[in-house]
Amino acid sequence: MANRRELLRRAGIGLAAGGFGALSRVEAAEHPPASESLQGCADLPRQGPKEVVRGKRAVASSQHPIVTRTMLDVLRSGGNAMDAAVAGAITQATVQPEMSNHSGTVTCLYWEAKAGRTHQLEGSGTLVPELAPFRTVPFELTGTGTGPAACVPGFMPGIGALHARFGTKPWKALVEYAVPWAEEGRPMDEFTRSVLGDELAFLSYFPSSRELFLPNGFLPSVGERWRNPALAATLRRLADEGPEYFTRGQWARNFVAMANGMGWQVKLDDLSATPPRWIEPIRYQHRGHEVVQLAPPERQGLFCSMVLGILRHLDITTIGPHTESAESLYYMAQAMRRANFELAHLADPEFFGVPLEVWTSDEYHRRLAAILRVARPKPGVDLTRHVELTTGRSQLRTFGWSTGGPDPSPAPGAGTCELTCVDAAGNWVQMTHTLQGGGIPGMVLDGVPMYGSSYPGWLGLPGIRLVRPLGNTIVFREGRPVLSMGSPGNVAFTVCQVLSNVLDHGMDPYQAAAAPRMAPMRDDYTVEIETRISDRVLRDLVKLGAKLRPLPPYDYHMGSYQQAWRDPSTGLLNACADPRRAGQADGI
Repeated sequence: MANRRELLRRAGIGLAAGGFGALSRVEAAEHPPASESLQGCADLPRQGPKEVVRGKRAVASSQHPIVTRTMLDVLRSGGNAMDAAVAGAITQATVQPEMSNHSGTVTCLYWEAKAGRTHQLEGSGTLVPELAPFRTVPFELTGTGTGPAACVPGFMPGIGALHARFGTKPWKALVEYAVPWAEEGRPMDEFTRSVLGDELAFLSYFPSSRELFLPNGFLPSVGERWRNPALAATLRRLADEGPEYFTRGQWARNFVAMANGMGWQVKLDDLSATPPRWIEPIRYQHRGHEVVQLAPPERQGLFCSMVLGILRHLDITTIGPHTESAESLYYMAQAMRRANFELAHLADPEFFGVPLEVWTSDEYHRRLAAILRVARPKPGVDLTRHVELTTGRSQLRTFGWSTGGPDPSPAPGAGTCELTCVDAAGNWVQMTHTLQGGGIPGMVLDGVPMYGSSYPGWLGLPGIRLVRPLGNTIVFREGRPVLSMGSPGNVAFTVCQVLSNVLDHGMDPYQAAAAPRMAPMRDDYTVEIETRISDRVLRDLVKLGAKLRPLPPYDYHMGSYQQAWRDPSTGLLNACADPRRAGQADGI
């Protein structure tokens, strides 16, 4: 094993000839072996403005430079976009356990270029139908209201299904990219440490979690290597035995024993009772483009279809971007509020009726837009004094923000990652993987941390899937993919904002993602929004009755977009990572 690790290290963990041909000396110098990179604090990933990668044959974007480099190394070794995403997801769950893990959830949109078809995989964790929700961590430590419930992991079955159907490289070779990062560790960066600091109450509840996240009683310092040798051993077994190691192998048996010992009477057969589901994604037209997104039980496709449809009938392009116009911002906030209300009725279509025809109807969107247009304050009506009286404070006193109104919702858990990858053959992957949706909350098993599920679900129905807000998106023009995007964080309502910026207002995708984002307007007219909106727009918004709640200028809970798009003039690929987190895009 030591010889193999040394070989991987010297080879750049798969940095070899193939697919794109042998690398030149110049190219090799520009791409040092992944395990030899990120040695000093100056090289650590960080938040802030990101370079947009342009004019490439293949691109990758992720929330961590190690993961982006891993995906590109797979492409250079002859793998396709799915191979790269599989290796990237397994590596990311290794180097960013505060964001993802091998016991969570995965969803994916895959454009198969040769077949000319988009595929959707639903690999969420599932509740055991005959068992009541099992919670291990007090809800006060999670900020979720009830605390996450234990559920059957979906990550590894989902990743395995993606590889089995579309992968070209051996499973073992893709898993082995992650092993050195678990055994030798990776340097702790400032962003990761700050995220972990926000979650200390949860991470320190059980001894197994303290051992991983708080070695010697403290979080690792910035620049210090953070190791997980138990996970390295698990990954080696996973490489040798395949994804079934997590559903039938020793890890699965250890999972059942741990659960039973804590009082959750899950059985080994439960871990494979609900396999990943292949679904036809949702499609709709918007301003000359076809938008393809995750279909129910995911809610994002329907949510975006409804919001963008309402905005279209409000002639949003003539009003301007929501970051520059109070009227546009008001309509965006209200459209998201309406879509939230409508989709409270959504459930797994295998068990419930889903009124797709109504929710995606252009006529229905027109009627909803008419309600918003008519029901707003009439011209000349100024609600500023109303807002001041109801909040108990003078609005816009300092930096244009109110401190009145109800307390904002607790910040959601940060644990989600998004991967974007496009290979030279034109295959596109947009994948979400997350620590949420699997495992026993707060426990670590054989180096694998677990979070459980914070999403409510119906019980007593075998095979039912949870409704979640994950948002893989691919946009087509004349039958060809021209843009893909996805995000962790509050993805439930940010995808439509970025899509509107691009499709309605013609923004460059990086500018569209970097622009300020907001939450839907609440019933009391509170709007939470990043503090990069001009005072003029804010004052006009208060006149319309909005109570403003400031978020940080770049709030990482509001998502961090990974994107790829094709340049219409050259046909080459561009990619970017969002400034809100510590990601990176790169290409070949």
